[in-house]
Amino acid sequence: MKIAVIGTGNVGKAIGGSLVRAGHQVTFAARDADKTKQVASEVGASAAVSAADAARDADVIILAVPYTAAEQVAAELDGQAAGKVVIDATNPIKADYSGLATESGGSGAERFAQLLGGALVAKAFNTLLAGLQADPTTHGTRLDVLYATDDPAARAAVIDLASSIGLRPVSVGPLAAARELEALAWLNIRLQMIAGGDWRSTFVLIGAPAGATAA
Repeated sequence: MKIAVIGTGNVGKAIGGSLVRAGHQVTFAARDADKTKQVASEVGASAAVSAADAARDADVIILAVPYTAAEQVAAELDGQAAGKVVIDATNPIKADYSGLATESGGSGAERFAQLLGGALVAKAFNTLLAGLQADPTTHGTRLDVLYATDDPAARAAVIDLASSIGLRPVSVGPLAAARELEALAWLNIRLQMIAGGDWRSTFVLIGAPAGATAA
């Protein structure tokens, strides 16, 4: 599958690298052209000069940028997301790490869906810390990718990508459930911060309903 990863931070590099190893064609795009080329070279991917260029021929677009850049990234995609699956892997955490920027309601994923008119949006991968995205075998057991979407094509894409890198896709419902996924991710991040963790914790569902894990 052809994947455009927008963002070259810890999350973008981690998930992009895992997807390359799984045999997908990955193209990175980010504001810093030199870093984009460096990250792409390190993981065996390609680099594009802009988000629109990366997304143009992609089957799936993965957003791995700071939530504060949502409007800028949407503008940079310049309509290239319409009709395509967009996976939002971001977490809308305040700049001072005091909580979620969406506390008044809604979710970051729903905001992206509004900004990217016509895109088939899914929330996924945000509850997995970057180290686990880079190495899904870290804990010696199959880890979960909790995801939310309203669209069948987006659901199929998440299942395909997650499964290809050794993760178990678990549906938690419609895109509105991204609100709970973002809160869950923030809980994990805050736990790491206050307890001085090693940034390897995650949530795995024991006894998940068969309907949630069905392909």
